[in-house]
Amino acid sequence: MRGIAVVVIARHVRPKPWSTIPWDGLHPGEWAQQIDGADVVINLAGRSVNCRYSAANRREIKESRIITTGLVGDAIATAARPPGLWMNASTATIYSHVTDRPMDDVDGVIGGNDLGIPSTWRFSYDVATSWENAFFSVDTPRTRKVAVRSAITMSPDRGGAFDTLMNLVRVGLGGTSGSGRQWVSWVHDVDFVRAVEFLIERKDLDGAVNIASPNPVINRDFMSALRRAYGAAIGLPATNWMLEIGALLLSTETELILKSRRVVPRRLVEAGFEFQFPVWSGAAADLVKRWRGR
Repeated sequence: MRGIAVVVIARHVRPKPWSTIPWDGLHPGEWAQQIDGADVVINLAGRSVNCRYSAANRREIKESRIITTGLVGDAIATAARPPGLWMNASTATIYSHVTDRPMDDVDGVIGGNDLGIPSTWRFSYDVATSWENAFFSVDTPRTRKVAVRSAITMSPDRGGAFDTLMNLVRVGLGGTSGSGRQWVSWVHDVDFVRAVEFLIERKDLDGAVNIASPNPVINRDFMSALRRAYGAAIGLPATNWMLEIGALLLSTETELILKSRRVVPRRLVEAGFEFQFPVWSGAAADLVKRWRGR
């Protein structure tokens, strides 16, 4: 409708309204021809972190990001007509675990040297920084580069973070997690897409850019607003040891819940981007409505 031709490069080819080119995420191939002559390349490849951080999973999590970023970078660097913009996924988890100040994309503190944090958190910092190093180390003089430090994108789609939260809320388990004082950074899926479109148009923006609501909230308030949006009468809280047991049973890590992420989108806001869903209560109401009608 907007005159945009989308080509998806993916490991699994399924019938879609757009063209999909297969790749294995490990080797160069014919998929690289799609990059030569493209206007914009957006690389979102990376194994899900919603798993136990075993040695094998750690290796897959890290390599799936580093290797694919290198492959895309090589395709851009050798293209006869390289794209004008390369956007590469990154993560808001790159910032330090803090509760006393927000982390923006100008003065935010990169994590990894925090005292007393679990080894799984240090691993996540290593993944995030290695990912961005692989991205920025590729020499692409004719291509603008933006590292998208995204917070958790809230979408009503099945299997996503919001769907997982709603399944807890509807059975009465959507209470405070741990102390409830850890910050939750989030972004509504509509605003994520709008921010990507904004960054494509704003040719003066490059480097690392946070995509997150300007209003992160502490876990206690986050879950309370979600229960109100759903109409849940109760939400049983979960202590740290309960979360550890639950994470073990669900084959995931408590870092996804307990690490404080107080991230704000300073560069986007200063550039004039306006969020359609800046406040969690309004975003939660919209997402719950869509989730119910899914």
